[in-house]
Amino acid sequence: MKVKIHTLFEYLLETTQSAPEAIVGFSLSQSPRLRDFMDDLDPDLPLDWNNRDFSGLPELKDHVLRQAGLSDICTPSDVLITAGAAEANYLAIMQLLQADDEIVIETPGWPQAEVLAKAIGAKVVTVERQEAEGWRLPLDRLADAITSRTRMIFLTNPNNPTGEVMDADTMAQVVTLADRVGAWLLVDEVYAGLEWDGPRAPSVAGMYARGITTGSVSKALGLQGLRTGWIICPDAALIRDAVILRENSSEIMNIMGEVIAEIALRPDRYATAMEKARSEGRANLAHMNAWLADQEGLSWVTPRAGLIGLGRLPDGIKSDTFTRFMLSDPYRTFLLPGSAYGQNGHIRLGVGGGAAVNLDEGLQRLSQGLRDYRGL
Repeated sequence: MKVKIHTLFEYLLETTQSAPEAIVGFSLSQSPRLRDFMDDLDPDLPLDWNNRDFSGLPELKDHVLRQAGLSDICTPSDVLITAGAAEANYLAIMQLLQADDEIVIETPGWPQAEVLAKAIGAKVVTVERQEAEGWRLPLDRLADAITSRTRMIFLTNPNNPTGEVMDADTMAQVVTLADRVGAWLLVDEVYAGLEWDGPRAPSVAGMYARGITTGSVSKALGLQGLRTGWIICPDAALIRDAVILRENSSEIMNIMGEVIAEIALRPDRYATAMEKARSEGRANLAHMNAWLADQEGLSWVTPRAGLIGLGRLPDGIKSDTFTRFMLSDPYRTFLLPGSAYGQNGHIRLGVGGGAAVNLDEGLQRLSQGLRDYRGL
């Protein structure tokens, strides 16, 4: 099995040394500082594993269930703490999917499942979300894609990268479709809690025996560097298999990640942090919408949740060439090309980072870059 590089990661690797002066497309909330947690950290904490539970700190697992609305449905034994949602997805996919199985994925969507499935030798079946339909998940096309050979369905909710949301009714219909063929249904929830115009959708781990919820503290709480996430699944065998695979990769969680994540997810602290993230995200979203209204030929479907969306470029401009153009002098602005999600006529726009991101500067440079690029 050889894992091949994806367009998204390849672009990030190639541009790491570009030293941009502005970024348009922050995908996570403003990151706290270590000093924000110092009063709650024990300086005598042993820098070993947690010495209590291979699946994660018990109190952290309690918080994970609480924030997902699953405290009365799932138990701590249904939770495995992982090195971010990326490891959570990896552990589930690698233990459940085999060569010649079929996996149904959405596009645009988070590309990890496709990369891993192709490495395994599984057949990838895509369901296309269309911009003209508001990037909604098309249930009719999803139903057509699911067959008796479907082993897994991989979705993101809120959708990464469009910010579209499956509500409770849609989630229930997706569960019904998965259950008809006994498929696993993995829903990555890294942007859950940042819904702008409605409630958070229920987590699939509380709706379906083969439902797998993954998430992390990276996006909404801005704690990407902790590399702390989770799997929630009521199937005990899946959780055990994930622990076994993790034993042969990252082995155990890092204690600092677990401890700081536990502090961050304490109910009062979590509520305050999420309110700040929502307030700053809404402010940047309103600013982005106002800016877009003044841009000739550039538009987007306003995200209903999360911190990123896909902006449609003016006709004839391809994201691959334009984003590299924007990295050059005098613009020095980082953008992620839509080709990373199979949408080469788009760029990723983001409203994360809070006030510190200086969104105005990046948008001004982007406006100038668009004018200059079309004049070439």
